[in-house]
Amino acid sequence: MATVGMGDIKKGVRLIIGDVPYKVVEFQHVKPGKGAAFVRMKIKSFINGRVIEKTVHAGDKFEVPEITYKTMQYLYDDGDMYQFMDQETYEQLGLTYEQCDDASKWFIDGVNVDVVFYKGQPITVSVPEVMEMKVVDTPPNFKGDTSSGSKKPATLESGAVVQVPYHILEGDTIKVNTVDGEYLEKVK
Repeated sequence: MATVGMGDIKKGVRLIIGDVPYKVVEFQHVKPGKGAAFVRMKIKSFINGRVIEKTVHAGDKFEVPEITYKTMQYLYDDGDMYQFMDQETYEQLGLTYEQCDDASKWFIDGVNVDVVFYKGQPITVSVPEVMEMKVVDTPPNFKGDTSSGSKKPATLESGAVVQVPYHILEGDTIKVNTVDGEYLEKVK
């Protein structure tokens, strides 16, 4: 199995710490005046989505996890789990609420998502970075709401709430960045 050392640490690198697969989300190489250089990093668990801080010193080695992705279609929430379907074999797969965590607020019927597998077992799900969604509820516009920086809350068809400009109305379709939950643009 491949290994990662201190010099290989950068955003997006995957590594195993204590039999848990992680992904580097932030890092900083530090060269103090005295002593050896080290890397301070924030890593996100593929298992539960928690972010922790870890310091890596020269000589530290980590194995690279064998993570695979499979595109599957979201079907429904059965009350205990979210159900997904393999589009090639039509087999269904259930993932718990904890495994889906933040991604679940972007689920709408029929959306394609990437199910993440580690050691052959499904561990979490990843939604597309940019999605088009319909606005189902937002306050009406008022005369004089024209300031360029102002925003209002809008509930999307998935149930997620994002801040949108005042010109967005119920029934409009918008593009949303699912990573930070921000409005991108109105779909024409």
